[in-house]
Amino acid sequence: MASPMRSLLADPDRYLQSFRLFLERSTEHQCMQEFVERQLPDVVASIGNGKSTINVLSVGGGAGEMDLQILSKIRTRYPGATINNEVIEPSADQISKYKERVAQASNLENIKFTWHKETAYEYESRMNAEKKTKKWDFIHMIQMLYYVKDVPATIRYFHSLLESQGKLLIILVSGKSGWETLWKKYGSSFPLEDLCSYVSSADLPRMLDSAGLKYQLYELPSHMDITSCFIEGDKDGELLLDFLTETLDFAKIAPPELKRQLMEELRKPGCSESRDGKVFFNNNLGVIVIEP
Repeated sequence: MASPMRSLLADPDRYLQSFRLFLERSTEHQCMQEFVERQLPDVVASIGNGKSTINVLSVGGGAGEMDLQILSKIRTRYPGATINNEVIEPSADQISKYKERVAQASNLENIKFTWHKETAYEYESRMNAEKKTKKWDFIHMIQMLYYVKDVPATIRYFHSLLESQGKLLIILVSGKSGWETLWKKYGSSFPLEDLCSYVSSADLPRMLDSAGLKYQLYELPSHMDITSCFIEGDKDGELLLDFLTETLDFAKIAPPELKRQLMEELRKPGCSESRDGKVFFNNNLGVIVIEP
């Protein structure tokens, strides 16, 4: 009898390995960097008007790679202002990497950093318990909404913390991506547990419209080379399959029929395209910028 499937998050080391490989094989960070270069200057164009201090909140800041690029753009737009950057991040390891990155960077004068080792929900609970409401000029949540229990409530809470000219930026997988196809069809077969839920940019307009919020949507084209997933016994392919299904050792442990269907699905146009003998998974991202 096949052993039951377990969530990839049950093995943090393997999760990290598969995530690093995903970044290596995909254009995830490149497409975000392009957005930061081209569109972010317009997004932040009025957040700090007339202010000597700009308050920025990073929710799920990870190791800070995208954070520092965002801060650089804000600083370019408001060269004289002090930037107070606070980071909410539950992983001590990620915070430690973030601090290393800050220590090695040379262009962060006028930026103050504070880290809170907690989840978005823990931050909200602590602020409520302390009866504090701190307002922010810019709040961003990059690839983190999958890890909250109540997505609409989380968005409502952080939106309520925006200053009158502030912006809330959310990045997550696009409703037009292979992720959407894969998870809508097979998500219920994966051992997600309570740690992670599937949400894409297609789910947000309905939530935002019902809350009466104003927002802009951007689509960021991105892909990931998953050719190795189709090579039996390929270690990298097995890691990427783990990442795609959020399942530990999917290639070895998944029921044969589920594995067969999933491998077929991964080759279809809804998930991927074939070019020059390689298979590229559609990893498009959606960006939502919400007004106060």
